[in-house]
Amino acid sequence: MNEKERGREVKTDFVKLAPSILAADFARLGEQVAEAEQAGADRIHIDVMDGHFVPNLSMGAPIVQSLRRVTCLPLEIHLMISDPDFFLEEFVEAGSDLFLVHWEGNGNLHRTVQRIKALGKRAGVVINPATPAAVLEEILQDLEQVLVMTVNPGLGHQHFLPTTLQKIRRVRHMIEQIKPGSDLEVDGGIDS
Repeated sequence: MNEKERGREVKTDFVKLAPSILAADFARLGEQVAEAEQAGADRIHIDVMDGHFVPNLSMGAPIVQSLRRVTCLPLEIHLMISDPDFFLEEFVEAGSDLFLVHWEGNGNLHRTVQRIKALGKRAGVVINPATPAAVLEEILQDLEQVLVMTVNPGLGHQHFLPTTLQKIRRVRHMIEQIKPGSDLEVDGGIDS
């Protein structure tokens, strides 16, 4: 059954795809990013994990630098790390286009967002499943994107948490009221 048959017509002209390289075969990373680009991806999502903010470790700026050479797509950096401010310049030099930083655990979110913008990059804020949408109220006017986690960050292959659907609706409404034109992204367990 398609979306229209379920009574929910999806406006695909508003849907953008940002495949995560976390699911890629790292032996073929460049090829798979090129395949994603040819398949119609709008940007590439790069999950950066430090083993502190979330339990796993993942890639850093050298991977971004390598990918910058093989794609013209924007590189979206999801910083699931403690103290993202310490790494912003390194990722900018590597070729990043957009930074997504978590509301949770950030000592001064406004300063981080302003630093990203001062570096000439797009800024977005991420909220975890248990974090209320209301935390975005005071920062939303400074953002180009909001990412609602639909799983708990840091581990791949989790199932979508249906309880996040209402939050996604609230965030969409907030964006329409405060900063129309900002993107809303969802991350984790996304399937048909």
